[in-house]
Amino acid sequence: MTHLSHVLQSCDMLLIDGLHAFDFSFDDSGLVVECMDGRARKRWQFSVEQIDAAVEQGGEWQVSNDAGEHRLVCMSALRASEEEDDDETPDDTAER
Repeated sequence: MTHLSHVLQSCDMLLIDGLHAFDFSFDDSGLVVECMDGRARKRWQFSVEQIDAAVEQGGEWQVSNDAGEHRLVCMSALRASEEEDDDETPDDTAER
């Protein structure tokens, strides 16, 4: 059985209640998520117990705190490859 705490340790980005959040921290004190919704800063805080009680439903996690119930999706950010493609050769005809 997968727990939200395990998934949070390896994700780079969260989708919470439909908002993308890159600014979050998860540690022994719980989960804190912050993001901007237009000009408004939104902030969510979940205790370790609330994270442990989260329920997975089709790739989303349902997690509750004192403010209510929230939908959380853990995502991994795409990263460009650090290796350059050595197979490419410059076009010699461009300068002719």
